[in-house]
Amino acid sequence: MSNLLGPRDANGIPVPMTVDESIASMKASLLKKIKRSAYVYRVDCGGCNGCEIEIFATLSPLFDAERFGIKVVPSPRHADILLFTGAVTRAMRSSALRAWQSAPDPKICISYGACGNSGGIFHDLYCVWGGTDKIVPVDVYIPG
Repeated sequence: MSNLLGPRDANGIPVPMTVDESIASMKASLLKKIKRSAYVYRVDCGGCNGCEIEIFATLSPLFDAERFGIKVVPSPRHADILLFTGAVTRAMRSSALRAWQSAPDPKICISYGACGNSGGIFHDLYCVWGGTDKIVPVDVYIPG
């Protein structure tokens, strides 16, 4: 995961970069892990389904993510990327962990939306563990 954070000095402290350099560095390091089309497995951990609507829109014929080589797979065993959405609930925690453990290495974990990143508006409910980073190591956070 440290290679996603950009260059570091001898003490391990990040070296200042411009936004464009940071984006280019992250894109290059992610693309090194994926040598072919990106196979994505979507894990809905619980939430309002707002993020799912956006994801399904990108998969529709209007945007057609598959023309860029992004394919959604039905099993985490075939996935390069695990896309976690929603706040991690008590009921979905074990299923999300199983999906993470089932995916072959190297794998990329993406946390999508406010709920996936931090628990969102559901963060203080009794049945919510928090964001995706509470159960698996996250490589990329996408706010929303």
